[in-house]
Amino acid sequence: MNRSTFMSSLDAGAPPEDSGSALTALWLEKRGDWDAAHDSVQASTPDNCWVHAYLHRREGDASNAAYWYRRADKPVCDASLDDEWASLVDALTA
Repeated sequence: MNRSTFMSSLDAGAPPEDSGSALTALWLEKRGDWDAAHDSVQASTPDNCWVHAYLHRREGDASNAAYWYRRADKPVCDASLDDEWASLVDALTA
């Protein structure tokens, strides 16, 4: 999946079938369904942990976000939430 395809899918009724759980979570969160996004990243893969961290940061739960950044082996992000979302999409579609 490339970034362009993923971004175009945001206007569709469902995420692309081949997006995987981490990208699906980002798709759901961007569409306003934080709970479904959170449910999508419960498996503890590195990418899911990274998106899980972002979701808790988006929620305002900094301590829980820090836990998930550690699980993902990523530094705690200090970029804007929108910039972090875009960076995650870039990384996961590369």
